[in-house]
Amino acid sequence: MTLRKSARVSVVGIAAAAVAAAAFVSPAQAAPDTDSAAGGHRATQRAMDAAVKAGTPGVTAQARDANGVWKAASGVGNLKTGEPRGKNDRFRVGSITKTFVSTVLLQMEAEGRLSLDDTVERHLPGLVRGNGNDGSKITVRRLLNHTSGLFDYLADEKYRTTYMEGDGYLKHRYDTLPPRKHVKVALSHAPLFEPGAKQSYSNTNYVLAGLIVEKVGGRAYEAEVRDRIIKPLGLKATANPGNSIHLPQPSSRGYSKLFRSAPDRIDDITEMNGSQGWADGDIISDAGDLNRFYGALLRGKLLPPKQLKAMKTTVTIPGAEDMSYGLGLRRFDTSCGKTVWGHGGGMVGWLSLATSTADGRHQLSLNYNGDWDAASLRTVMEAEYCPK
Repeated sequence: MTLRKSARVSVVGIAAAAVAAAAFVSPAQAAPDTDSAAGGHRATQRAMDAAVKAGTPGVTAQARDANGVWKAASGVGNLKTGEPRGKNDRFRVGSITKTFVSTVLLQMEAEGRLSLDDTVERHLPGLVRGNGNDGSKITVRRLLNHTSGLFDYLADEKYRTTYMEGDGYLKHRYDTLPPRKHVKVALSHAPLFEPGAKQSYSNTNYVLAGLIVEKVGGRAYEAEVRDRIIKPLGLKATANPGNSIHLPQPSSRGYSKLFRSAPDRIDDITEMNGSQGWADGDIISDAGDLNRFYGALLRGKLLPPKQLKAMKTTVTIPGAEDMSYGLGLRRFDTSCGKTVWGHGGGMVGWLSLATSTADGRHQLSLNYNGDWDAASLRTVMEAEYCPK
C-alpha cells in the first residue's frame, strides 16, 4: 500500500497529535547502539526526534555503512504505558512488500518462466476485463512500474470507508479479504489511461502481480517469497502474516487517525487481518532485515545483471521531480546529489521507508508507529545520506 493520508497532514493535525501524545506520556528518547552516532548519524537521530516532537508516537531505525550497524529509536511504542519504542521492533512494512514481489517475478523471468512483456491476459485469462479494462494490453512490466492505468482499489470510496477509515475500519479490521475481491473493486472503475501512456501508482497492479506469481509458480505467493528471499538471506524477522491479526514480538503498538472529523483522536489499531494487504503490502519485518534485503538486492545477490538493470530502469512519476519509479523499486535523488534506491510503505497505523545506495554499502530503514506524517520520512532519509 502507498503512503496514505497525505491530504490530512496539516499544521493543525500535527499539533493535535502532539497534544494527544503528551496527554499520555512524555516521549522517551532511546540512546543509539554504537559510537558512530557521534559522527554521521547525529543528524538522523535529530530528524527522528523532530518527528516525535511533531506528534509521531515513536520511530525505530537502523543504518548500515562502512562504520558498521547503527540502531536507534525515539519516542514511545505504547502511548498508554509510556514504554519506549524498541530498536528491534517488527512492523507492517506496507508497500515495501512490492520490491519483494517484483524481485520474485524478475527471478522467474531469469529462469525463463515468464517475460516482462507477457500480458496479464496470458497468465490470468479473463480476469482483467470490463469497464474498458483490458488485460491483453497490460504487460507484467506495466504492472510493476505502475503504467497499467488500472484504478487503485484503495481509492474506491466504499472500500476506503469500509476497510480503512473510521468506524468502518474498527468494525472490519478482522475480516479476511481474498485478493480477487481487491481486483473486483478496481475493475468496477474505468482505467485512468491507456496502458503505457503514463504512470500512476495503483495497489491493484501488485495484487495482479501476486496472482501471476502464484500462476507461474504453482503455489502461494507467500511460499515463493519465503523460499526465494526470506530463507536464503536469513531474514529472521520477516514473514507474510496470512490472515493472522497479530504482530510477532518484539513490536510496538500502531496508531492511526481514523476519523477525518476528529483530527485529534488517535486509535490503537495494532491488530488487523494481514490478508487486507496481501502482495501489495502485507509483509511484516524489522529495519535490520529490510537493510539486508535491499543491500543484497542492489549488490546483485538476488538478481542477474539483466534483471537488476530492468528493475532500475525508471519511468517518470508525475509531479515528482526528485523521484522516479522502476520495477517495484523507487529512485530517490537527494538534496546533496546522492541517488538512493528503495521503497516507502504505509498501512493503517504504520509508515515505513527502506533505502540503499546503488552499491548496496549504505542502507537506512525506519518505521513510524503512526500514519499521519509521511512527509517527514523523507526528512529522516535526507539527514542520513546528506547530514548537516
